[in-house]
Amino acid sequence: MQLPRWWELGDPCAWTGQGRGTRRMSPATTGTFLLTGEISNDPITFNTNLMGYPDRPGWLRYIQRTPYSDGVLYGSPTAENVGKPTIIEITAYNRRTFETARHNLIINIMSAEDFPLPYQAEFFIKNMNVEEMLASEVLGDFLGAVKNVWQPERLNAINITSALDRGGRVPLPINDLKEGVYVMVGADVPFSSCLREVENPQNQLRCSQEMEPVITCDKKFRTQFYIDWCKISLVDKTKQVSTYQEVIRGEGILPDGGEYKPPSDSLKSRDYYTDFLITLAVPSAVALVLFLILAYIMCCRREGVEKRNMQTPDIQLVHHSAIQKSTKELRDMSKNREIAWPLSTLPVFHPVTGEIIPPLHTDNYDSTNMPLMQTQQNLPHQTQIPQQQTTGKWYP
Repeated sequence: MQLPRWWELGDPCAWTGQGRGTRRMSPATTGTFLLTGEISNDPITFNTNLMGYPDRPGWLRYIQRTPYSDGVLYGSPTAENVGKPTIIEITAYNRRTFETARHNLIINIMSAEDFPLPYQAEFFIKNMNVEEMLASEVLGDFLGAVKNVWQPERLNAINITSALDRGGRVPLPINDLKEGVYVMVGADVPFSSCLREVENPQNQLRCSQEMEPVITCDKKFRTQFYIDWCKISLVDKTKQVSTYQEVIRGEGILPDGGEYKPPSDSLKSRDYYTDFLITLAVPSAVALVLFLILAYIMCCRREGVEKRNMQTPDIQLVHHSAIQKSTKELRDMSKNREIAWPLSTLPVFHPVTGEIIPPLHTDNYDSTNMPLMQTQQNLPHQTQIPQQQTTGKWYP
């Protein structure tokens, strides 16, 4: 397929190629492939997936910050993928011209048993993002610094992982903070004394107190890489006992279990009468026993009023009788409503004539039908208040 001029497949960082679009790698190395726009500065996005599947393989990752930045396809295959060609479909979209291009990337995974790297060290670099670390010159500088400290004959980058994929937090957009990246490298010689300094008790104590450990070879990295030495991990696979057991596969033929006998169509009837009686009789018997016990306590165990009075002191009985008598008198008094009316309802003298005015409401007046507000009607003994007329011309 002819690729458009605005899209170029960049050169790999750690893969060896045999022709355009074909890459070869091993499980002991990490691979990076750069997707970039060559001629124009158009916004371009990429979509990658395994041929015949909607997503990429589990070991392959892809990152692109913005449509104007390069897309990076990277990852480290596992031993299960050895010998299986992996075809990645890469689709590019030009967001300005709406052009679309597709290219197939063939990855051949080789076995790494011929190049064992039993000593592996994982570094955490705080001042790098994963796409910055995957650049060939940056990764080469880091491997060169590690080689100066470790002095191995063979040194390869095994895995590169973003700190966000390890549960890290997104940094604040201040002071040009980076996400951080984990880089695992492997070598064929034991760890150097400088790398072993992280395991001494003094540095372990400083790490537990959130202090930087004292590492003599840190100055060889400090010029370009800020390494968190408390998060370094040293793995010696020569001392690990392999627990892998080879799976013995059978012939796939089930043992002969005899002739199959399906259940009969006519099921034997079952009598549930006994189960029904047991289900109802047992709770009913328990309830009846409890009822008889409660009835005996409530009826047969009562002391009686006479027995209670005989055991009660006389002074307590007299006090109780006085309380009952007072209560009865209060109840009788509350029933008698023939009491004097309040002073507000008594007759009063007229303010002008001096005559006695009867109360507004008689004794047999039904106050339930009284309106909330009196109407503007002159009562027979109410004095009219003269109103002043305004001066001026009157208009009909």
